[in-house]
Amino acid sequence: MKKPIYLGVVLGTMLFTQCTTKPAQNTAPVAQTTAQPAQKTYTYESVPGDSLKARIYTLDNGLKVYLTQYKDAPRIQTYIAVRAGSKNDPSTATGLAHYLEHMVFKGTSKLGTQNWTAEKAELDKIEGLYENYRKQTDPVVRKKIYHQIDSISGVAAQHAVPNEYDKIMGSLGAKGTNAYTSVEQTVYVDDIPSNQIEKWAVVQAERFREVVPRLFHTELEAVYEEKNRGLDNDFRKEYETMNAALYQKHQYGTQTTIGTIEHLKNPSITEIKKYFDKYYVPNNVAICMSGDFDPDQTIRTIDKYFGSWQKKDVPAFEVAMEDPITEPIKKNVYGPDAENVMIGFRFPGVTDKDALTLKMIDRILTNDQAGLFDLNLNQKQAVLNAASFTDINNDYSSHLLYATPRQGQTLDQAKKLMLDQIELIKKGKFEDWLIPAIVNNEKIAKMKAYESNSSRADAFVTAFIARMDWKDYVAQDEQFAKITKADVVAAANKYYGNNYVAVYKHNGKDPNIQKVDKPAITPVPANRTAQSEFAKNVMTTPSPELQPVFVDYKKDIQQLNLKNNIPVLYTQNKENGLFELYYVLDFGTNNDPKLGLAVNYLKYLGTDKLSAEELQKEFYKLGCSFDVFSSQDQVYVSLRGLNDNFEKGLNLFETFLANAKPDKKALKDLVDGILKEREDAKLSKQIILSQALVNYAKHGPKNPFTNILSEKELKKVKPEELVALVKSIPTYEHRVMYYGPQAPSKLVSTLNESHNTPATLAAVPAEKAFKELDIKTPKVLWVDYNMVQAEIIFLTKGQNYNKDLVPTVSLYNEYFGGNMGSIVFQELRESKALAYSVNSRYNNAAKKDRANYIMSYIGTQSDKLPEAMAGMENLLAEMPVAEGNLAAAKSSIRNSIATERITKSGILFNYERARKLGIDYDLRRDIFQSVNAMTMDDVKKFQAANVKGQPKLILVIGSKDRLNFKELAKYGKVEELKLKDIFGY
Repeated sequence: MKKPIYLGVVLGTMLFTQCTTKPAQNTAPVAQTTAQPAQKTYTYESVPGDSLKARIYTLDNGLKVYLTQYKDAPRIQTYIAVRAGSKNDPSTATGLAHYLEHMVFKGTSKLGTQNWTAEKAELDKIEGLYENYRKQTDPVVRKKIYHQIDSISGVAAQHAVPNEYDKIMGSLGAKGTNAYTSVEQTVYVDDIPSNQIEKWAVVQAERFREVVPRLFHTELEAVYEEKNRGLDNDFRKEYETMNAALYQKHQYGTQTTIGTIEHLKNPSITEIKKYFDKYYVPNNVAICMSGDFDPDQTIRTIDKYFGSWQKKDVPAFEVAMEDPITEPIKKNVYGPDAENVMIGFRFPGVTDKDALTLKMIDRILTNDQAGLFDLNLNQKQAVLNAASFTDINNDYSSHLLYATPRQGQTLDQAKKLMLDQIELIKKGKFEDWLIPAIVNNEKIAKMKAYESNSSRADAFVTAFIARMDWKDYVAQDEQFAKITKADVVAAANKYYGNNYVAVYKHNGKDPNIQKVDKPAITPVPANRTAQSEFAKNVMTTPSPELQPVFVDYKKDIQQLNLKNNIPVLYTQNKENGLFELYYVLDFGTNNDPKLGLAVNYLKYLGTDKLSAEELQKEFYKLGCSFDVFSSQDQVYVSLRGLNDNFEKGLNLFETFLANAKPDKKALKDLVDGILKEREDAKLSKQIILSQALVNYAKHGPKNPFTNILSEKELKKVKPEELVALVKSIPTYEHRVMYYGPQAPSKLVSTLNESHNTPATLAAVPAEKAFKELDIKTPKVLWVDYNMVQAEIIFLTKGQNYNKDLVPTVSLYNEYFGGNMGSIVFQELRESKALAYSVNSRYNNAAKKDRANYIMSYIGTQSDKLPEAMAGMENLLAEMPVAEGNLAAAKSSIRNSIATERITKSGILFNYERARKLGIDYDLRRDIFQSVNAMTMDDVKKFQAANVKGQPKLILVIGSKDRLNFKELAKYGKVEELKLKDIFGY
């Protein structure tokens, strides 16, 4: 292990200048040298033709560093990837990699502690007790030992600083702080301001120096909650069943990432430390970064703090060889969600050439426009929905096909329809133009993806975890383009036969339902005012200042006009050859529920010259796609794609809108599908709680969610009526939004020629809004649902939108309940282990003259519901005061705004949001200018006036057999709502 790191330099002297990467040579991959001060030079690899212009460094200790510059905003996406996932878990301690991921957030002997010497003495006792605990089988003995663990944990926690990592990163202006574990890897995620590279490196180097499993038993309870959420997730159960059948010897199927209940109940701190020491070594780790930084300075900074990390040999993974599947394997899974069927085939691992062919086959099946599933199953409405996806890993890959049946259709019938499409590929019965079109659209998709730092940096993660040289990763695009129809047919005949697994997901009670029971845990102190010396050094050391850049709507958006005085909001794309075009109308389904039906109907229609399938093919050939979307109060008609084909795509699009041809069968199938989807929606807990129940609480039984055509009305609608409604869209007053490379004059000329509108546009109908009900008395509204957990929303109606309140709201949310460093998260998850997922936010309305709402969410085990609800209620009533947290919240907001840049089409949509609120400037300016002067008194006054004591509705979804109704009654009159009450059908 390397020595502890301190900030021994003044970070303000560092310069993070923007420099240009050296041009790549037209030769093989080149080793290049960066000029540095005499004491050290750094050599990196680059690849000619690489669109990321990536530099790949390898430090002396084996640490890989991938860097790509992208100057869209002064921010950097960072991933620290470890080649250790759940396949590396010992078979006797599954879930270990995932649990270690949680522990890496807990700090070290310097980060997250007030008194390491005293804390370590208690942590050593806890570790020994856990080793004894996992060996015992007598419940009485185990209970006694766990009581000791709980008691000593309380003592150890007196010396800890919970969530200190999150507090530090939040104060730096980091976003998206998180991590994930999969079968191959564990990856740690932060999106940081570009002026915080050195502080980021200091903190990361420290937390990868050692692992200290502090606050272990409360975090273990959070993992229990995560496991229970998985047990309530039908798709996860289906996916795990699929893998267990596909991989009966390999860890991909024999163990899951989160682990078994038995292993979770018998954790080993000693094994976690061994795992960390074995795999968390520099020659098994990569730092992947994309953003606005100087690569020469950045590699020096990384080497400075990570360079002394000692390399070690990493044990080789022995791949378990699977036996061939000689006949279909069928499995059944039960749960409350809608029924579906999943089919899985086994393929070679990522570096095998056939893994790339698998990607091509997957796109031939489904590419959202012109794949065999897209056209033969979804476009023709042969099933309710069908899709395919790949799961490509190092040792093996899977190709998974997925379908939801229509009303009256069996799972076997849906399965056969999917297998029929595979047979078409095996026989080469797909059009010759499809593969070149797929290659072209993949290039477009990558071009779009590489407008994002996260996608750019994730490409590095993918290559590193696959143990793939960057030159080979870059070469995949060329190899993909060379795949022929003969290659596809040969691979299809090689890998697809009766060698599949079929998992049938049935709607019904799971006979094998499990649950991780709640252990007895004494809350540990939150220690909100505590701070380690390490954190103090980091947070008080100055950083180079960055100034915010706000959107100037008058400068950043060019106002153009078409014929008939149609306004065009124009922002030019100077980065690549992609465009986005929108026609925006200010009326929606609140005005006419048929509008939503008409919009959905459109995708199944053709014209007098092209069928619906042929139309989709033509768009796909052009590298373009269209959509028509209706919300409660707006209609968006959109076209996007490759600018080289803008005029062709626009003409095809406009011709389609003007000449859509009614199709009686398509409408009948659509109506039948909608009725089946409505029934399936009543089986989804997410839709029940977050949409149906929330809308019912805000508006009553007549609300935007229930404002739909009845079954009788649906069946009476005529195809011609819907087509006429679609054709009427461009006849109303509307505006055009454009982001793309076209020059303004050329755009206006093209739109004037192609955009079909009448001489006089009709006025849009007056807005129809549903009344927001006052909440005068507390009440509990609950819906029965067969689940292990319970989910609760505390809903309070606030005052109407007020832009002057927005800065205070921003600070309140950041301080109180909006992230992992907030008061709510610290108190309910970290201190009391009462919930895995918990948050509370004061949500500003999206339109002026509409109410704001406070929404506080808890997802927890049903048996912890009383304590969790009481905990949230107490926090909403009496907000804890922690000046350190407030300072960190203010710093986080200012750093985030200073480094956030609204660019590309985001400028247009930011303007649209401001317009709905009656604002003509970037409101972030007010937040940035106001927040630094705010005090705890300001936050307390806001909380007292807008949160404390306000009447609320408690919305609950859970199993009637597990909910504690006596406890629920403490919060108001308890009223059960049936699904018909909240869905309206």
